[in-house]
Amino acid sequence: MTSLENQTALVTGAGSGLGAAIARALSAAGARVVVADINQAAADKIAGELDAAGRHVLPLALDVADAKAAGEAVVRTVGHFGSLDILINNAGTDVTKSIDELSFDEWDRVIATNLRGPFVMCKAAVDALRQGDGGRGGQVVNVASTAAKRAWPNASAYHASKWGLVGLSHALHAELRPQGVRVSTLIAGGMRTPFLLDRFEGIDQTKLQDPANVAEAVRMLLQMPRESVIPELMVLPVLETSWP
Repeated sequence: MTSLENQTALVTGAGSGLGAAIARALSAAGARVVVADINQAAADKIAGELDAAGRHVLPLALDVADAKAAGEAVVRTVGHFGSLDILINNAGTDVTKSIDELSFDEWDRVIATNLRGPFVMCKAAVDALRQGDGGRGGQVVNVASTAAKRAWPNASAYHASKWGLVGLSHALHAELRPQGVRVSTLIAGGMRTPFLLDRFEGIDQTKLQDPANVAEAVRMLLQMPRESVIPELMVLPVLETSWP
């Protein structure tokens, strides 16, 4: 298995929910973690937790859709830790409205974060990733959703962004694999995170999974032996409601 010891991982949307769980899991596996989030205070909080545990960590405020900010985040990461070996595109947002109610600005915001963001981050990071893992090539994990496999009402922007992300992710898997950069798509089922709990009052939490479980799946993807790659992995709660 590939060791994550002293590898540098940049995790977007790491200030809460699944992103925070991924930051914790990779840090526990020995990685140096950049905790990136659009909310600086949230990034600082998770980074402080990891720092208190004696981990190597760097908090960053980052809007993933901003190409200039993405480039600066990569430069800061490499300048601080000496490399960028792993990119986790986890940042995401949603607007739960019908097509009649959904504004153009709201559509653009969801697409910008969920689809443009991973493209921007990959484009900013690809040169560093080619040199990752001691020159053997780094890794990317794009966090999608069961919303990329099945649709439900009042989520057109979210579905479009996540279906698009799966397409982008598989295209980059094909393009970057010959260059040593492994790209995986993680399709996550419902989790007990603020993303759901803060928006859907009364949601049945017994049908959701702990984000720490999904974070462990991310760690497993990254620790696959170098000669293998998992292009796509789905992780569901046992009683997942959005997947058969």
